[in-house]
Amino acid sequence: MVEMSDGCRLATDVYLGTSPEQSRPVLLERTPYGKRSSRDSDQSIHDQPTPLPSEIAEFFLNRGYIVIRQDCRGRGNSEGEFVKYLNEGQDGADTIAWIKAQPWCDGRVLMNGVSYSAHVQTAAAALAPAGLAAMFMDSGGFSSAYEVGMRMGGAFELKQATWAFRHAVRSPAAAENPVTASGLAAVDIADWFHQTPWRRGSSPVSLAPDYEEYLLQQWAHDDFDDYWAQPAIYARGSYDKFPDVPSFHISSWYDPYIDSAVENFQQLGKRKTSPSYLMLGPWTHGKRCQSYAGDVDFGPAAYFDGNIAPSYLDFRTDWMDEVLGKHPGAEQRAPVTYFLMGGGSGKATEQGRLDHGGRWERATSWPPENAQKTTLYCSPDGSLLPERMAQESAITYAFDPNNPVPTIGGQVTSGEPVMRGGAYNQVPSDEVFGASKPHLPLSARPDVLVFRTLPLQEQVSIAGEVSVEIFLSSSVKDTDLTIKLIDEYPPSVDFPQGFAMNLTEGIRRVRYRNSYTEPELMEPHQVYRVTVTAPATANLFAAGHRIRLDVSSSNFPRFDVNSNTGGTIATDRIKIVAENTIHMSTDHPTSLSLQVLPG
Repeated sequence: MVEMSDGCRLATDVYLGTSPEQSRPVLLERTPYGKRSSRDSDQSIHDQPTPLPSEIAEFFLNRGYIVIRQDCRGRGNSEGEFVKYLNEGQDGADTIAWIKAQPWCDGRVLMNGVSYSAHVQTAAAALAPAGLAAMFMDSGGFSSAYEVGMRMGGAFELKQATWAFRHAVRSPAAAENPVTASGLAAVDIADWFHQTPWRRGSSPVSLAPDYEEYLLQQWAHDDFDDYWAQPAIYARGSYDKFPDVPSFHISSWYDPYIDSAVENFQQLGKRKTSPSYLMLGPWTHGKRCQSYAGDVDFGPAAYFDGNIAPSYLDFRTDWMDEVLGKHPGAEQRAPVTYFLMGGGSGKATEQGRLDHGGRWERATSWPPENAQKTTLYCSPDGSLLPERMAQESAITYAFDPNNPVPTIGGQVTSGEPVMRGGAYNQVPSDEVFGASKPHLPLSARPDVLVFRTLPLQEQVSIAGEVSVEIFLSSSVKDTDLTIKLIDEYPPSVDFPQGFAMNLTEGIRRVRYRNSYTEPELMEPHQVYRVTVTAPATANLFAAGHRIRLDVSSSNFPRFDVNSNTGGTIATDRIKIVAENTIHMSTDHPTSLSLQVLPG
């Protein structure tokens, strides 16, 4: 039980190996999921079982490291109250100081871990802890939680609600009180998503007040304020305080933390003398040993093991050896490694998934140094064209907050059983929350505007951020704009209706079109320019495919739904229908911008 600076004690396992008298570098992983519990994201080789924490520790011990695994405050066997994310900076810094003072530590502490165990690293680094020697952050590490992971474009990411419920059920309070445990176990979280927003004492986590409090607090802070500027969730404000140490950043095309990984890589690489590396794969959150995401398969090249390294464990250890100078003659590593999706057969695999294919590429920067910005303009006939419309045109649709566009895959994690991440044909089914029969494609909805290129005469590859500039007028003071980039397959024998494969998606709450700190409501029917960005992606659109952009005003339950009143979304009990108009002309050039690779 390691004592923190405020007296709280955190349960900490120390794996010393057979030579405890020998000082060595220490690998630290801090987790809210149980320091001795196995997680799917620990899988190291795709066709082998996930190793146990003790087996992972043994691997690192055999490579000359001491291993420490610690339960975060208020989780597992640690003392204190759990407040998601906000205690991790000081607790991490205190833990590093304790480790550095031990006789078996050679003065170097390397942090590593996936998801929450990556978030705790940026939180600790923001306090400039002496002894931190490297950071390996996989699928996490907040650059700005307001923009990535907790909110996006001003909208709240409701995976925070499903995560809070799932872990309230497994909380120490539930373990100690059978009444609390049985009460939480009886809750159907999906039912609660039919009635949002929630209130204190009337939510699926009301039986776990600590979890309810932090969740509703997150939800209620609409604007970027001091809450969001806390170093534990806002590395952007503390990069200069980070120790100058090597860092590795991993994310994937169907992971919520793409933009965090990219920003951390870019900023630390620019501000520090130590090297920074970025890897972007085709997976869902932490599932690097799978070749598929959702209903799309990317082929055997997608496996981390066998393509990037013999195993995930080997890769981490080799990199740590490298940055500690154990292999001074190691081959020069490319700063960026990314997976370019596409190029597969387009047929159905034995499992019924779309064979989309793909391959690994390397670059010196992100976006890749050879990517060029290309703009396509929206036309009222649904075309995406290389030139602007000359004549003023517009499309108006009704956005009803009581009938939002359902989420189908995307950059979602921890959303089960309400939503799940990955690439899917954009056609609802009984498994899609909020979908109703008949299950027509999302493109058939009157509140989804679809813009497509003609079938491509030759393949087009993109790699980088996706941005859409929309000229909007509305009947209401505030509304949302959503975008989704899609690789639209033509009909085939295996997929006779074609396949609309989602690549990336974004949202903008229009009151935040100019600033997250100073929201501006709209004047009804006045035209505003609104930029909506989506996290980066990399995809090869094959000849015969279409590049497609969907524009709407909701993506639920991934994001909370705008009430259209101009009020506080987290507490607004009134919802009104918005008439939203998208303008398209020389003066109002609604357009899609992509980073296109040559040839």
